Amino acid sequence: MATATTAPVLFPWKDDYSVNIGIIDSQHRTLVDLLNELHQAMMTGKGKDQVGIVLSKLVKYAQGHFKSEEGMMQSKQYPEFEDHKVEHDRFTKTVLEFQGKFARNEIGLTSEVMDFLKTWLMKHIMGVDKKYSPFLNSKGVY
Repeated sequence: MATATTAPVLFPWKDDYSVNIGIIDSQHRTLVDLLNELHQAMMTGKGKDQVGIVLSKLVKYAQGHFKSEEGMMQSKQYPEFEDHKVEHDRFTKTVLEFQGKFARNEIGLTSEVMDFLKTWLMKHIMGVDKKYSPFLNSKGVY
């Protein structure tokens, strides 16, 4: 039930985001939930500490997800693994920079940062991740 302090969901999950690999879809859903939790904390005026905690959870989970995804791609010798890893590394570097600046009060958690996170995650899942799906499925990964 929505309350007066509930912000709209920034990034609703859609079945179109599925890559047809159970563990990866589950991890992607968790990332989407964390992004929405971060947006909720920001929009409802939660304290900086609470926003910082959610941002840290998002960063940590994304890093764990990337390792899991990369391990799966490496084990099946996905031919575009290196390019995919570069995308992950670039995202991680950018978000860690945001996190550091936020912690040092150099930037607030702005809609610009949230838009970056949402856009990157959506484009990454729908573009780069969807590309490996048929390959890994053909290797028996579901």
